[in-house]
Amino acid sequence: MPFVHRDAEGTILAVYEEHLEGTEEVDPHDPALTDFFHRNLPAIGNLLENEWVLSDLALARVLEDLIEILMDKKTIMFTDFPEGAQQKLRERRGLRKEVTYVEDLFVSDDDFDEGEGGLL
Repeated sequence: MPFVHRDAEGTILAVYEEHLEGTEEVDPHDPALTDFFHRNLPAIGNLLENEWVLSDLALARVLEDLIEILMDKKTIMFTDFPEGAQQKLRERRGLRKEVTYVEDLFVSDDDFDEGEGGLL
């Protein structure tokens, strides 16, 4: 769960991965948190409102997954791609790792198995 610091009016000013003095825990789907991200990352907020862009992004993800499957099955090799395509694939892999890290910051209580003391 993320932790936030709010101003006197209750507006979120900062988001943290861990509890710090003066912060409070909020649900990752809290509308105030979504508003914070839209205010501080307006380009992303505007971009995600475009249906075509969302569709293209979803299709790009499918194609990335397909490429990974074909490489895992050795149907194609990474070196079969032109250098420019290899560079883009490397960049996307790096971005995916970053996104995974950020997603891990917002693990929900439903994902935590208290009996085992770890994530499901």
